[in-house]
Formats: sequence, structure tokens, C-alpha cells
Amino acid sequence: MIKDIVLHWFRQDLRTLDNPALCMAASQGVVLPIYIFDNTNTGEYQMGSASRWWLHHSLHALNNTLDGKLSVYIGDPKDIIIDIVQHLDVKTIYWNRCYEPWQTARDKQIRQKLKNYGTRVHSFNGSLLWEPWDILKKDGTPYKVFTSFYRNGCLNSVTPRKPLSKPKNLRLQSDPTNSKTIDNLNLLPSIRWDTKMEQHWKIGEQGAKKNLQQFLRSGLEGYKQGRNFPNKKHVSRLSPHLHFGEISPNQVWHAANSKHASKDTEHFLSELGWREFSYNLLYHFPKLPSKNFQPKFNHFPWKTNKRLLQRWQTGQTGFPFIDAGMRELWQTGYMHNRVRMVVGSFLVKNLLLHWHHGEKWFWDCLVDADLANNSASWQWVAGSGADAAPYFRIFNPVLQSKKFDPEALYIRKWVPELKKLKSNLIHAPWEANKSELKDLGIVLGKTYPKPIIDLKASRTSALDAYNKIR
Repeated sequence: MIKDIVLHWFRQDLRTLDNPALCMAASQGVVLPIYIFDNTNTGEYQMGSASRWWLHHSLHALNNTLDGKLSVYIGDPKDIIIDIVQHLDVKTIYWNRCYEPWQTARDKQIRQKLKNYGTRVHSFNGSLLWEPWDILKKDGTPYKVFTSFYRNGCLNSVTPRKPLSKPKNLRLQSDPTNSKTIDNLNLLPSIRWDTKMEQHWKIGEQGAKKNLQQFLRSGLEGYKQGRNFPNKKHVSRLSPHLHFGEISPNQVWHAANSKHASKDTEHFLSELGWREFSYNLLYHFPKLPSKNFQPKFNHFPWKTNKRLLQRWQTGQTGFPFIDAGMRELWQTGYMHNRVRMVVGSFLVKNLLLHWHHGEKWFWDCLVDADLANNSASWQWVAGSGADAAPYFRIFNPVLQSKKFDPEALYIRKWVPELKKLKSNLIHAPWEANKSELKDLGIVLGKTYPKPIIDLKASRTSALDAYNKIR
């Protein structure tokens, strides 16, 4: 048995660069790097299908970086870690903190259990620019408005630390006795719907680095305005890499800041601020994923309609911009942020379906499914959250489509059955002449759905519903 083994528990930090816990572990002895797929403590927030797919490939990428020395397990970390500590005589464990409520509760229990065994635990911040308990108002309460949180809290706090280099003297040891293979975790779907997604992503630390470099090179300039247009390249697509920790927010923050100061850079950094705001809300208000932040929405007259929900989920609403977004989500595990807002508004306002339905569908389908971001964003679009869009702000999918996809390039990509329609007709095909549609092989209700609701009437119904809880 090798002496002086220290344990590094990989969690949402699947990288070797700028990994505070790994760096400290490497300086203390031979490192046993482990990953535990926790299927015991997650409760209703067990990882969704798309996230499991991403995790499978991310673990393989990390294992390659670690020369095949990553030991993986499945089960309750409390039991697994105690077993490792006992049979390898581990005296010290290092990890980077996680902030989801079930994780913080679990980690507290693990700390206490390890203390009984005389094993030391050292934890670090490897996921956020600022700790949630450090960004508070002067009276010690958490912020509920983003602008104040970011400008008065974050930007007036300490500057995010600079990224750390990869440990120079990283000596690794695997656990040959009890560890499983990554494939043993059974993260991939039995029916391989995921093959379409592979072409859209390069998963892992190197993929994250490449994505960042490409965005800084060709996407940052023009970001403030361009980020609203789903067919343009002014988005970083870093969200899944950040969620799984293949890159740290510190790396992104300082890389962007190294470019010349501009409104585009400022706006991009503020989007990292929104990520921080979501985590801050989740930390201080752990019921955010399930409970309306604004209690008055507990009395909102939501409808129940499985048929409309399914049409929304499958991109068969008859509204091209909505359907394009939902199909992009299904085929890539991702959706452009502008489109996320529009499809979310359509679900909770035009269809009057509870935001929980959207949150659950996105949780299963998004490769960047993140409890803090997903919960805060759905409550924002529903009007029930902190600093939320007012409920009476209802996105018109036709007007949004014409404004942000004027040539319908995004629609044509994801709704190919309409690609032959002229740009002045494709945003609302039901307004086109039937003979013109027929000449193009389009028959509404057969080759493409008719609209499932009337936009004007549904808007009126949404406002009437809101007036009942005002």
C-alpha cells in the first residue's frame, strides 16, 4: 500500500486547470482521484437524461487527462468514502464545494462522519466567482434584485481570483479493488437517441477551452446585440462546460477581461453575474426549485392539458419559432437563450401551464441542466421569481421571430418542412394563401401543424388569470 494517499473527490469540477482542491491535494501527497455517481441522495433531482449523456463523455475525457487513474463508484458517497478511507488508510480528503441544497446537506453529514474517523476534510470554491454568503446587502440579507446584487454586491466585492495552473507534480493512484468502470455507471440511454447530439459538442476540458477561445475570437465582438439572434454566433455555449466544471467561471471571467474593454465584454461578464445570482438565490432560498418565490402565485389558476403540453414538448405547436426552439433542444440538448425566454413565456402564459412542467422538461433535455439556473430562469419567465419579468410581459412568438430571425434562417434549420416559404410568410404560415402553401407541398394540419391556440385570445386569458391574483 502506498503511504500518504490523499483523496480528491471530483464533483462538478471535472478539470485539472484551475482546480483549487486538486492543486492542494497534489501538494500533500499521492492523489487518489475519485468520482461518485450519487443515485441515493438526489431525491427528485436525479440527473436528467441529457446530463447523464454529457457526464459519461466528460468522465472519459477527464480519465484520459488523468492517465486512466480516475476511480469511479456508484451509490451513497457517505458509505463509499468511509470504505475508501478504511481500506486505503486515507487521512485527508479534498473537494470543491457544491451548492445545491441536497448536496450541502449530504456533505455536512459526510464531514461529521469523517471527523469520527479522524479524517480531515478541506473544501474550496471551484465553481463560483463569489461565495453566496459573501455577497449580502448591508443589513446582512440576500439580494433579490439582480442589478443591485451585481453592481453593489459583486463588483464592489473582491475581484475574482486568478485561475490556477495544472498541478506540476501530480502523482496519481487508482483504487483497483472496488472502483468500477465509467461504462458500469450506465449513463447512456438504452435507446440511442443521443447520437444526434454528438456532432454538436466537444465534451471535456479541452472542448471547453476550445469553445471559450472560439467565442473570444469571433463571438464576443457584437455580443450585446448579437446574443439575441439565434442564428448568429454571438453566444459562448459554455453553460454545460461550466455546469460540469470542465472550465471555471474564473477562467472565463479573466479570459474575457483580457480583451479590450467594451460594452460587449461588460455585458458578457454580467451574464456570468446572472449565473452567480441564480446560485445566490438557491443558496439562500433552497425551496426555489419547487416553491413560488412570490407567494401570490400559489393562487394562480394554472390549467392542466396533457395534449397541449406534449405539443409544446415535441415542437408541434404550429408556431415556427416555438417549434424551432423545442426541436433544437431535443436534437442538441441546448436552446438559444432568446428562444428559451419565448418558449417559456408561451408555456406559462399562452398555454397557462405551470412553470414546473417546463422546469422538469428542461431538466431532462438540457445538457446544461443546472438546478440554480433552471429554477431561477423558469420562475423569472413565469413572473413568480426574484426580479422576474412581469407576468403581463407576454412574448409574442411571431413578433419575436420577425425581429430576431428576420430571414428565418433559424426556423428553416429546425423546421425544414417550412423552409421553402418566403420570409414574409414563414413566421405565421397560417396567414399564407392555401394555394401558395399547396404549391410548396405544405398542408397545415398534415405536413405542419395548425396553431394550437389563438395568440390574441390566449393573451387575454393570461391577463385575466393574472388579474385574479393581483
